Amino acid sequence: MDYLRYYIAAALQAVGFAGFFLGGQWVWLGIATFPLLATIDAILPNDMAPRRMRGGFAAYLPVWIAAFGGLGLYAAAAWWIAHEPAAGPLQIAGAILSLGWLSVVPMVPVTHELYHQRDKFSRFLGRFAQIVYLDATRDVAHVVGHHIDVATVRDGDTARRGVNLYAFTAKAILVSTRESLRMEGDLLEKQGKGRWSIGHRLYRALLSLVLVQGVIYAIGGWPAVGIALAAMLLGRAWAESFNYFQHYGLMRAIGSPISRRHVWNHLKPISRALSFEITNHADHHTDTFAPYYALVPDRQWVPMPSVFVCFVSALIPPLWEAAIAKPALRRWDNELASAEERDMARAANKAAGWPDWFGDRKTEMAAA
Repeated sequence: MDYLRYYIAAALQAVGFAGFFLGGQWVWLGIATFPLLATIDAILPNDMAPRRMRGGFAAYLPVWIAAFGGLGLYAAAAWWIAHEPAAGPLQIAGAILSLGWLSVVPMVPVTHELYHQRDKFSRFLGRFAQIVYLDATRDVAHVVGHHIDVATVRDGDTARRGVNLYAFTAKAILVSTRESLRMEGDLLEKQGKGRWSIGHRLYRALLSLVLVQGVIYAIGGWPAVGIALAAMLLGRAWAESFNYFQHYGLMRAIGSPISRRHVWNHLKPISRALSFEITNHADHHTDTFAPYYALVPDRQWVPMPSVFVCFVSALIPPLWEAAIAKPALRRWDNELASAEERDMARAANKAAGWPDWFGDRKTEMAAA
């Protein structure tokens, strides 16, 4: 059962393929899975069980299938528009939304899992497949930056308290791109090369984009290219927004040890399986090479709702803050934060115009 649950990613993609092959208004099938999965995941109880998997081919087969499936969906969309050139605005919108959604889930966690592995094939596939959300160098800033700076003021993937989803996403796109280019340039200079020499990852990323769009053009012409680019841009924005729910408002002093408490976990069954455990990633920040099936749920966590619920609520910033963010951070500050982190959190609350709730800890200590 533990192996089978991760094929939900391939099943989700199969729905997307079906929508493009059926054509017409069926192209909305892909995005229609979002509210369905969100509703089911929200009402299910948390899944706190560790996985009993041995790894190897059986564990990574659903990851590889999803990686190739995500790329194949763009070919399917191009085929659809080639066979339905008179598609109206409503169908075009459905195609873009479906492709954009399926470029994020499961593709963001799939590529994340692959480029964190040690073997060359997995890392190549993970890096190349990032093209579906228009960020074939994302792994640079993620591995070299985020995993070192997580929850600190240096980390562009950690949202500051009081920052809404829209402002965070726009800034994260710029910061991630800038940091990837800077870090790649720094690496080339250490190798004795120019910052923009021929070995720069940006050139390979652009070549990947040209190759993929070339295939799309060959299948469906310029309309297919336009749909693909729009979906990739939507996917990029959606992918950046995902980090908002993973570390929002958390505090860590620069240079201090990274702990399991420096992440938010979303442990609903569908969230875990569909994301290949990226929503259960407390251990991932203490061992970046740990495979998805080896990540063990943190039982000392501050409970968070389904990641779907978090996303929908964050679309209405006051709702996100009042119903989810503030209650969770209030507990984190008083139950899990170190003394230094509590001082930082108090300053962050003041800057955001939030309450000073640190008397909670004094009350608990007095009662003890």
